[in-house]
Amino acid sequence: MEVMDETPDFVIKNKIIPSSSSTTTSPTSHNPHRPTRPRFPTHHDAPYISSSARIICEILAHASSDDIESALACTGIIPTPDLVHEVLQLSYNSPSSTVDFFRWAGRGQRLSPYAWNLMVDVLGKNGRFEQMWNAVRVMKEDGVLSLPTFASIFDSYCGAGKYDEAVMSFDVMSRHGVEQDVVAVNSLLSAICRQENQTSRALEFLNRVKKSVDPDGDSFAILLEGWEKEGNVVEANKTFGEMVERFEWNPEHVLAYETFLITLIRGKQVDEALKFLRVMKGENCFPTLKFFSNALDILVKLNDSTHTVQLWDIMVGIGFNLMPNLIMYNAVVGLLCNNNDVDNVFRFFDQMVFHGAFPDSLTYNMIFECLIKNKKVHEVENFFHEMIKNEWQPTPLNCATAITMLLDADEPEFAIEIWNYILENGILPLEASANVLLVGLRNLGRLSDVRRFAEEMLNRRILIYDVTMQKLKKAFYNESRSMRDRFDSLERRWKTSQM
Repeated sequence: MEVMDETPDFVIKNKIIPSSSSTTTSPTSHNPHRPTRPRFPTHHDAPYISSSARIICEILAHASSDDIESALACTGIIPTPDLVHEVLQLSYNSPSSTVDFFRWAGRGQRLSPYAWNLMVDVLGKNGRFEQMWNAVRVMKEDGVLSLPTFASIFDSYCGAGKYDEAVMSFDVMSRHGVEQDVVAVNSLLSAICRQENQTSRALEFLNRVKKSVDPDGDSFAILLEGWEKEGNVVEANKTFGEMVERFEWNPEHVLAYETFLITLIRGKQVDEALKFLRVMKGENCFPTLKFFSNALDILVKLNDSTHTVQLWDIMVGIGFNLMPNLIMYNAVVGLLCNNNDVDNVFRFFDQMVFHGAFPDSLTYNMIFECLIKNKKVHEVENFFHEMIKNEWQPTPLNCATAITMLLDADEPEFAIEIWNYILENGILPLEASANVLLVGLRNLGRLSDVRRFAEEMLNRRILIYDVTMQKLKKAFYNESRSMRDRFDSLERRWKTSQM
């Protein structure tokens, strides 16, 4: 770990002194096996930037190292604290130039602790750890070193995969006059857990340090978030158990409990999650609506309608504070429809208005489609009438499939009623419904109705498919000579409409 005691050559008493050793290259320069340093946001990405900051950022991005300070001086711009902060935040991609800017800005004024922390972060994020520690020592001498400085150090080391160095940085905090308290512990835990598959390393650190620093609820919450990200149900169970044993059930820790429950649900241990959820309810630790929304989304994607209904009933049983919204209702109604659970579909549909979630077009059409698919003829008729009464139109596809189902069920009058509704209300496109109506009536032997509707469709310039005409021709030609003549007349009109 690059923690040195000699006088820094990077910074001395708020003055940055040029040094060939201080401008070491990024760690990616000499090691092709290290990951490429990420590109950070620049002044080109900022939604708003002051004109002075833009001028300086352009200089830092394009001027050569030897010319930067003279170029900055020629601008006549005064480096106010706000300007220094703005420039530093947008100069992570130019660490060497940023050092020159920091040196220039620090001449004749005392830079703020926030500016120093930004400079430490720029150096750390670019892997310039020796320079970073030089800056830390000057900050200590000036009395501006703080926990945020070390939080930045933790994050930089962990981002570079240097976890041992991050832990060693924590170990030397007290030597630099910064307390090793639980907030510092949690800062390092967060930095470790933000990386992929490193929660076990964070747990190892916590197990070592908790002999001298008592962890708090946030400490365990951070670990639980890590286990959730990794999908590690076994370790999440252990961490959760220790948390409850140490702090008992506490409403202040509900977000951590929610993280644990989501881990269980993602791990398909839904029964276990529901068990804990009921215990939480008994302990007055009520989850948030956001948790239920996320949990329902997972269960819907898993096509798990049984557990979805159980979870929902727990949610609405908690009370007024957890009012499911229309998006949640539609997600669950859609799942139940896909699983043909008609009874629960209508139970949820009837509950919606009591929770202030009024059904919309999606709600009605999902249920209408479900009833059609399950050939619930009587229910389809009743629901269709309720649907249009509430001024929600069925989709063209639902209209076509409803007409097909009704004609197959020998319910031509209601099929014709839907067709007339389609025409009156201009539900486009019309072709699919028109053709299934003709074929369905033909199958029922109602050729007079077929001819009447076909003539009307041609008048309205509604396309009748070739395959439909072939089926109609076969049916008419199997009848009397007069019926053949009627079809021939119809066919001539159809061919003319095709031109």
